[in-house]
Amino acid sequence: MDHFNLYELDLTTVEFKRSCGGNQGGGDGGESCVTLGAVPDAPGVFALGDSKRPDVRPLLFTADELDAAGIDPTRFGLSA
Repeated sequence: MDHFNLYELDLTTVEFKRSCGGNQGGGDGGESCVTLGAVPDAPGVFALGDSKRPDVRPLLFTADELDAAGIDPTRFGLSA
């Protein structure tokens, strides 16, 4: 995999997929969900966000880091 400065990547074209855990957490009673999207200009890099806070910049991870955290991109319909 190429090495990228994760903090300089452009995320404007990332298409996020949403996955919900089935809980009704949060103060507003809404379901807690995360979003994940592959970064098009950086193969093997993913952006992980919070569906309740779309205004906050997502965290960026490599595929290896997601794997180490037990997050499977295929659960979001994405290729690993």
